[in-house]
Amino acid sequence: MDQAFPAESRYARIETATLTAPAGREIVYLRRRFVPQVAPGTVLAEHVFRAGDRLDNLTARYLGDPEQFWRVCDANAALNPSELSEIGRRLVILLPEES
Repeated sequence: MDQAFPAESRYARIETATLTAPAGREIVYLRRRFVPQVAPGTVLAEHVFRAGDRLDNLTARYLGDPEQFWRVCDANAALNPSELSEIGRRLVILLPEES
């Protein structure tokens, strides 16, 4: 099975693995994706989260794509996007790395 994800997907560079079930059926799955350690990058912006903000709207504004919220999560060492929605939290928004 060839599982292709768009280049901008958080899963684009994740390897697949195969599990053979007892009946012989092969199950292809994505290996676990670990949140990368926050590495220095080019800061595009810092944003203080305010009432009414939504992470998808912020990534649409700063990165041009609401589905890139995961980049903000990675840059702020958040496993769950809801961790970033605390009023007053300062979010770092990094420029996406070249693939």
